Amino acid sequence: MPTIDVYNVEGKKVSTVELKEEIFGIEPNEAVVHSVLVNYLANQRQGTQSTKTRSEVSGGGRKPWRQKGTGRARQGSIRAPQWIKGGIALGPKPRSYTYRVNKKEKRLAIKSLLSSKVLENQLVVIDALPFKEIKTKQMVSALANNKVEGKTLVMLPEKNEAVQKSARNIEGVKTTLVNTINVYDLLKYNKLVLTLDTVKKLEEVYA
Repeated sequence: MPTIDVYNVEGKKVSTVELKEEIFGIEPNEAVVHSVLVNYLANQRQGTQSTKTRSEVSGGGRKPWRQKGTGRARQGSIRAPQWIKGGIALGPKPRSYTYRVNKKEKRLAIKSLLSSKVLENQLVVIDALPFKEIKTKQMVSALANNKVEGKTLVMLPEKNEAVQKSARNIEGVKTTLVNTINVYDLLKYNKLVLTLDTVKKLEEVYA
């Protein structure tokens, strides 16, 4: 069972916490993480790209010249794909790229990434973020005191306007909730900051 130090917003160690082995201590499954990531990215695609077929481009419906006797290749319409400004053959049309992935795979991918954060010492646990007002300075100070630098994902157990709005103007920092986490964010951001309440919520949800 992994054990990690808990710090306060001033960067002082206040206690330690034992993390559940089945969530924070499993062997990361890279294949499942890749599968779920590809699914997430596919589901983000709008699929609005569109090309005009020969039935949609402008142009006359008659043959450009007679079938035989001109010495040129036979042509049926100036809207055919081989003509300049003709229709596009087999071009993309609006479609949905979404598909579903097994829930167990998604959960395993999240657990794998949480475990990898522990293995790589990229997980920081803070006892609480007791922000009573919206001030970017507070969040900057809390992260700096805990030596958190670079791309950072701050995960909260539930919506907290003071914390979320205090962090939104800090470059490279994003806040998320336990029920909205995804593999893309966990991979994109190097550091993961959790509060003790977040750890408890994660262990409840993914137990």
